[in-house]
Amino acid sequence: METSGVLRPGEYLWAPEGVAPGKLSIVVDLLRERLYVYRGGVEIGRTLIIYGADHKPTPTGSFPILEKDRDHISNLYNAPMPYMLRLTWGGVAIHGSGEDVDSRYATHGCIGVPDEFAALLFAQARKGDSVLVTRDWMPEVYGAEGVQVASAG
Repeated sequence: METSGVLRPGEYLWAPEGVAPGKLSIVVDLLRERLYVYRGGVEIGRTLIIYGADHKPTPTGSFPILEKDRDHISNLYNAPMPYMLRLTWGGVAIHGSGEDVDSRYATHGCIGVPDEFAALLFAQARKGDSVLVTRDWMPEVYGAEGVQVASAG
């Protein structure tokens, strides 16, 4: 996969073609406001994210996907959370957040991604797949936009 510039709000890259089937690994980089998807060590997707506001931060650490729910509604905020991938039983999840995902917005601790990307990720992810939530993921690789990463073909 090769990026050809800076991702804008609502944009994503998704290129799983030619990558062997297998367990996904997902990395959320809060500093860069990005989510990266790997299969077999090869990046197959990335997108911009929104994440927890200062008063309700997104926790860092390693989390398995505990539950999947295509049409989830938050029982705390009565808000839709389409394509929800639950990371904690306390309510933190990756989910669709519309198409205007940019730094003007925040969540109550969840990781919001564009709805189209959320649907693609939901279709590939399985319970037990690993999600790492960190800051400044692999700066030597992802420190600049437009960097070429492993080819999916």
